[in-house]
Amino acid sequence: MDGAPHEPPEDEPGEIVDPRAIDLVLRVGDLLLASGESTERINEAMLGLALAFELPRCEVQVTFTALMVSVHPGQGAAPVTAARTVRRRTPAYWRLTELHALVQEASIGMLELEEAHRRLAEIKHGQAPYPPWLLVVCFGLIAASAAVLVGGGPLIAATAFIATVLGDRTGAALARRGVAEFFQLSVTAAIAAGAAVLVIAMGNPNRASTIVTGAVLALLPGRPLVASIQDGITGNMVNAGARLLEVFFLITAIVAGLGVVVYAAVHFGVPIDVQHLPDFPAFLSPVAILAAAAVSLTFAVCLAVPRKVLVPVAIAGGMIWIMYVLLLGWGVRPVLASAISAVVIGTLGSYYAARHHAPPLPYVVPAISPLLPGTLLYRGMVELNVGDPQAGLLSLVGALSVGLALGAGVNLGNELVRAFQRVGLSASGRWARPAARRTRGF
Repeated sequence: MDGAPHEPPEDEPGEIVDPRAIDLVLRVGDLLLASGESTERINEAMLGLALAFELPRCEVQVTFTALMVSVHPGQGAAPVTAARTVRRRTPAYWRLTELHALVQEASIGMLELEEAHRRLAEIKHGQAPYPPWLLVVCFGLIAASAAVLVGGGPLIAATAFIATVLGDRTGAALARRGVAEFFQLSVTAAIAAGAAVLVIAMGNPNRASTIVTGAVLALLPGRPLVASIQDGITGNMVNAGARLLEVFFLITAIVAGLGVVVYAAVHFGVPIDVQHLPDFPAFLSPVAILAAAAVSLTFAVCLAVPRKVLVPVAIAGGMIWIMYVLLLGWGVRPVLASAISAVVIGTLGSYYAARHHAPPLPYVVPAISPLLPGTLLYRGMVELNVGDPQAGLLSLVGALSVGLALGAGVNLGNELVRAFQRVGLSASGRWARPAARRTRGF
């Protein structure tokens, strides 16, 4: 009958959610986050995979140490949510390249789900391109090359190498005993400063700063600094704040290790004097250019970049030093010179990476390492401990300013390349970028 009440139609079943696809999205994000990728590119990669494997109405949340994926099938079906926590983060830039290649192939339909899982397992359990002993040697070579870069000779370079390797192995021993990374870095920096104090006590104070500069440059957190600024620029403020706080604690650990040794040396009468410290040494000579290239090359090995990246990174390291010294010669202040040099290298590195369908971090992070402010940090600690706290604080602020200028410059170069790209790394593309929407500052 027309007047009889009708039963409401039953909701049709929602879309089928494949748990293996959710697992793949989470595992790829997990490896990207653990390997040092920025938040925005992790989001792009995870959303690209979700779209490729037809996860309906997928939402992705990436924090500093955790990831979450939520899928809403619709039509009354219960949402499906999964999460993972990243407990250990180690720089493995070779994985970034492999993972982004996987995402790109899946996004254009070249990978089935089972094949994607197999590829992911190979990447996760694959061997790094360099043996562990070479990473230790290259860590010491960063310090040796940096010591040469700021005017040290073979003996000073050898001293910086030994002090840095000794500090690194001491830190590794502390890590095996469960000591926090903050104190590992403090001890490593203290050993480097101790080597410098020993050189001063032996009557050669003019070269002591080059030892510390080399060792400190090897410890400075260039990788998280670049990622933190990139997160802030792209609108991921929570992760940017967490990464910047990480950078702050790492630098504080280095400063603490230096400060304790310098304070003890001054207390016991070692003639440490700020007059022996170079203001900001920068030489444009074949030896300095090769040393800058060596700093970038060894830094890249320590970050475990793919082998094919080593030559471009070494060239970029020499280029950034040449630009920086030329800008200083033209009267540009060190902070601005660092920023301009980083913009140029960031643009070239990001463009080169885009042409090879690779993430930019393996190209740009090692390239800026010759300009990391090791000398300013050591100068600040010496000034604080010899009775000139105002100058010491200014030097420390100057070191922080140079670091931030490098990070911002590299990311500006990346933005310039992105502005003329047709699409992003995945199907999400640049149109899905929340930070690109105009807010007029409100």
